[in-house]
Amino acid sequence: MTHPVLYNCPPSGNCYKVRLFAALAGIPLQIRNVDLIAGEQKQPWFRELNPWQHVPVLQDGDTVIWDSQAILVYLAEKYQKTDWWPSAPGARARVVEWLSVSVNEIQHGPADARLVKLFGYPLRYEDAVAASARVLPTINEQLSARNWLAGDRPTLADCAAYPYLFLAPQGGVSLAPYTALEAWMERMEALPGYISVEK
Repeated sequence: MTHPVLYNCPPSGNCYKVRLFAALAGIPLQIRNVDLIAGEQKQPWFRELNPWQHVPVLQDGDTVIWDSQAILVYLAEKYQKTDWWPSAPGARARVVEWLSVSVNEIQHGPADARLVKLFGYPLRYEDAVAASARVLPTINEQLSARNWLAGDRPTLADCAAYPYLFLAPQGGVSLAPYTALEAWMERMEALPGYISVEK
């Protein structure tokens, strides 16, 4: 059986969330690293996979998916990981809420701050820091009342949100004031199969 191919870049938090979920859920992937610095994502072969020219991209036979949230959902559906992607409408909606938060509030806060600090992206660092100061207290408050973001066990919500929260200090955003968030990260790191961002 041929396993799905993940076109990956190791420093990318969006790639990491896919690798992390696959590791936690026991889903085998082939990893193919894409050299973004060399511009490999602009080559015609990659543009055929993803017209937006970014990673991650998942190729599973004739199926190609190029959004990290969509990849999480696809893998959970294909491998029937209903514990990570619940089928009940209310429970699923709660997961989707956090998938949205991960690409909006978290992306425009801690993730954008990291893009500026580490990679020199032409974004306003002050805006990213201010956005972080708005979103992190809310996430911390949510996690003060529960162990996991969208239910009584880890789900795709946690896999989607974790990478750029974990990596926030690389963007100069301290997590020290957010003790519930830090405790949640420790719970994530204690899960069987957990992998660090470097893997």
